[in-house]
Amino acid sequence: MTIPQQHQATQDMSPTHPDAHNADTRHDLAGGDAVQKIRDVVDKADTCFLITHGGVRPMGVRECDEDGNLWFLSDRHSNKNAQIEANGEVELYFQASGHSGFLHLTGQAIVLHDRALIQKLWTPLARVWFQQGQDDPCISVIRVRPVQGQYWDNKHGDAVAGIKMLVGAALGKQYDDGEVGNLRP
Repeated sequence: MTIPQQHQATQDMSPTHPDAHNADTRHDLAGGDAVQKIRDVVDKADTCFLITHGGVRPMGVRECDEDGNLWFLSDRHSNKNAQIEANGEVELYFQASGHSGFLHLTGQAIVLHDRALIQKLWTPLARVWFQQGQDDPCISVIRVRPVQGQYWDNKHGDAVAGIKMLVGAALGKQYDDGEVGNLRP
C-alpha cells in the first residue's frame, strides 16, 4: 500500500523497551489467529478511524466477518466512497478501551451496492444517517479486506494491567503486561 506522505508512519511501531522482541511480549499472528485478534478488538471498539487517499473520518463497524473483512454502511454520494473508488487502499485505527486493544490495519476497500448486504448490516441507529430507513437509495456498503497490521494489547485485561502499573509506579519498577505483534490475516 502506498500511503500519502502525511500519513506515513514509522516502519517499526514496536515498543522501544529492550525486551520488545522477547517471546513474552512479541506475538506475531497470521491466518486464523490474526483474524481472531482483529475480531476481538473490533468487537470491543465498534468504531475506528478510516483513512482513505484524501481524508480521515470515524466510522462505525457493522460487522467483522469470519475472514476478518470489515463492513460499513456509507452514503453512496460521500467523498469517502469517491476516494475509495479512485484508490481502494485504506488504513484503519482502532482503540478498544482506554488502556488496551490498539489496532492498526492496512487493507483494500471496495464500495458495494448490494441490497441484501444493506439489509444484513442495517441497524435502527443507521436511521440517523439514512432517514428513509434500510431502503434509502443513498446507502452503500464498504468492505475492507485487511492485508496487514499491528496490534498493542495487554495480556491480562485492563484491571490487572492497571494494578501492575500502580505497583510499578509505587516501587519504581517496570512491570510490562503488554503484548505487541504484526498481523497477517
